[in-house]
Amino acid sequence: MGSAWWSYRPEDLLMFSPRVYARLFELHNQALWPAQLLALALGGMALVVLLRPDPRATRLVVAMLAVAWVFVAWAFLWQRYAPIHLGIAYIVPLFGLQALLLIVLGNLRGGLCLPGHWSMRRCIGIGLFVYALALHPLVAVATGRGLAGAEVIGLTPDPLAMATLGVVAMAEPARRVWPLLVIPALWCLLSWLTLDTLGERSAWLPLLAVVAALVARFWPTRTALR
Repeated sequence: MGSAWWSYRPEDLLMFSPRVYARLFELHNQALWPAQLLALALGGMALVVLLRPDPRATRLVVAMLAVAWVFVAWAFLWQRYAPIHLGIAYIVPLFGLQALLLIVLGNLRGGLCLPGHWSMRRCIGIGLFVYALALHPLVAVATGRGLAGAEVIGLTPDPLAMATLGVVAMAEPARRVWPLLVIPALWCLLSWLTLDTLGERSAWLPLLAVVAALVARFWPTRTALR
């Protein structure tokens, strides 16, 4: 008889090595170049909106995030990740659901509102977005993969999930925000588990993003920074 399911460890369920995982991003970047430049430019435009929020521009940022969730689901998860990880096929529809939620909840009457005043919640949200946009691609360099394996916002899932957490963590109203937090948070937790199982030094980063987003949401709204 085979071993009972509870006897398996996380590493027993992985179907690839750290080198194969790193190679995913290298091949992805090679195939999409120079889309990384466009993704970073659009991310920079979104950051400007977050710093100087406007209702119409906010809707545009939410729409950009929705498009990115669909693109990453197809171009990265389905085309590259699913062939080496059978479980990813079940994750792809969730990325589509996240895009749908962004479009629907971001365009209902009033849409999503971003704060114009500086508060701890806004600081954390902006910080998450800036990290996803400007710093997360450099993790590949710090961990020895090089820029060829960089994970760029809008093209790969981790920085996209972190950036989304940053935006929705500081947005209002809360009844629309909480549904938008679930899937990005679940992906970050899955990424943390995967990276930790592979022995990657950067495994704690997606977990920290979830913690930061939750801290932002639970931070008292009356606290403002002058």
